Amino acid sequence: MIEKSATGLPGLSGLDILPRSAISVEDAEFGLARQGNDLRLAVLAPTGSPVLAGFEGERSRRGNRVLLLGPTSAANLAALRALLPWLRPQTLGLRTSAGLGDRLGLATPGHVRALRAAGGDISPVFAQQSIREMERTGRSPQEVMDDAAWGVFAEGWRGGFGADADHLKTIEDIDACVAAGYTLFTFDPGDYVDDGAEEADASGLRAAVERLPWNELEDSARDLRNRYVDRSFSIEGHEIRLDEPALLRAAAKYGRALAHVRRMYCHLERTIEDRPFEVEISVDETASPTTHAQHVYIASELGRLGVEWISLAPRYVGRFEKGVDYIGEVAKFEADFAVHAAIARRFGPYKLSLHSGSDKFSIYPAAMRQTRGLVHLKTAGTSYLEALRTAAALDPALFREIYGFARERYEEDRASYHVSASLARSVPPENVSDEELPGLLERFDEREMLHVTFGSVLKDPRFHTRLMKLLRSAPEYYASNLERHFLRHLKPFTGGEPA
Repeated sequence: MIEKSATGLPGLSGLDILPRSAISVEDAEFGLARQGNDLRLAVLAPTGSPVLAGFEGERSRRGNRVLLLGPTSAANLAALRALLPWLRPQTLGLRTSAGLGDRLGLATPGHVRALRAAGGDISPVFAQQSIREMERTGRSPQEVMDDAAWGVFAEGWRGGFGADADHLKTIEDIDACVAAGYTLFTFDPGDYVDDGAEEADASGLRAAVERLPWNELEDSARDLRNRYVDRSFSIEGHEIRLDEPALLRAAAKYGRALAHVRRMYCHLERTIEDRPFEVEISVDETASPTTHAQHVYIASELGRLGVEWISLAPRYVGRFEKGVDYIGEVAKFEADFAVHAAIARRFGPYKLSLHSGSDKFSIYPAAMRQTRGLVHLKTAGTSYLEALRTAAALDPALFREIYGFARERYEEDRASYHVSASLARSVPPENVSDEELPGLLERFDEREMLHVTFGSVLKDPRFHTRLMKLLRSAPEYYASNLERHFLRHLKPFTGGEPA
């Protein structure tokens, strides 16, 4: 199908068409029309055009053409995708990429604008949410996917995008995301990682290894030892040796996790049939860092088991807390990360993924430098924080209520996150003027508290309805905040420095 700029639709009286959305395909024109705080799909086609049959909405005559105004529904999006293939997600391969999660379903236009402003060659993942985040925001995999696609259409982004079913833990999670059309599946076997192996003595390690599910691993303890013990891997000048203690610790810590990854991978292969897909493996949400020897064990064993993956998220040194910069010595991070990057090139190549990657401005240059572009940045909650920044500026009363509620919820909501914000260090809302409210988003403790309480805030109708109404009434303000904020994230991955 030949696409070209729409000329008739933008000129119709009474329609406020988003300019980047307007497009002509075959004999019809398509675009998004703003009506108050809502968006409507607009279709202009000759009377009797078969294109109109696939869309739902109200129809009116405009000369010898028909104007259809319909909802941004799943049915209309499906009909639109059939005509505009760039609204369907795709696999991204080994290109430098960034996951731009959106917990509200309104952030994609700002994400697109940041990508355009950053330049370079960064492949975006616009539809990205973990099952945990979907549950806390009351959204389905399909809603996350469709909200991102409508944002892509609104901005006329035709550069392709991925869709990440993030932090999948069960077979049921996979099935729901396959049905919604995701292309990247992030397996999180964290529940099967044994952090206690780091402190276990020799007898405890041997016992733990003997108890591994060897049938699922198609292996035995003896064969494992024969493959690795006292073997040294020389990787780009780094010598990584798996003596028996290091091997047993790696197997005890990650063996069950690898068996679970293989179960999920085999199920995904069967379920998705002939559709292209990619897999990321995440072991980042654990207490102890992944050593270089453990990384070698993970990569080598996954390869032996026939698992193919595009990216891996080890647990790196230092702390990757939610919504704040890297906590640790950047030079030590880079030295350790350089070896992980070399391992990824040797056993892949595959990308190293930076989970909880938003706002880690101090390490982005090092990550890009050491991976040579084989890197995936993963963000989600920072777009929600920019929504709160918008509220702080445009509706201080709403933001003040959300902030006070977040302080009340923090101690309970922090349980599933690795965070160190302190309620005692945070400022009470009554001690902050309206003019000072946006500044709370620059403070460590307040920012983390606002970040991890998103689920409680968005499930409370007192806040959700008002916040969504505000953002829909000021889409340009919100998009501008997102563009500025994400430009800082993306620039280091284009060869530039943080803005």
